[in-house]
Amino acid sequence: MNYYSVLAVTPTNEDWIPAYLEAVVGLVSKHGGQFLARTPNHEQLEGEKQDAALRIIIEWPSKQAALDFSNDADYQPHLKARLAGSVSQHFLIEGKDQLA
Repeated sequence: MNYYSVLAVTPTNEDWIPAYLEAVVGLVSKHGGQFLARTPNHEQLEGEKQDAALRIIIEWPSKQAALDFSNDADYQPHLKARLAGSVSQHFLIEGKDQLA
């Protein structure tokens, strides 16, 4: 079953971004992930306003693949840099309609 990482990221400095982008694209692919969206072009249609500079959606072939990416030793320094250089939220969502 597919899972989706949905992130909201607002950089507080941009020093980490070039190295992060260079490394993370390959690491996502290594774990079977695929970027569906990486964009500053988004708008909130409902609810209390939650600003974010970027919205990112990654499709994973399984929950384990997403967790393996998140726990990959090669990703850890880039994750640490992103968390230190941004306000970020990351949700992992099961690709299942449990209300159907």
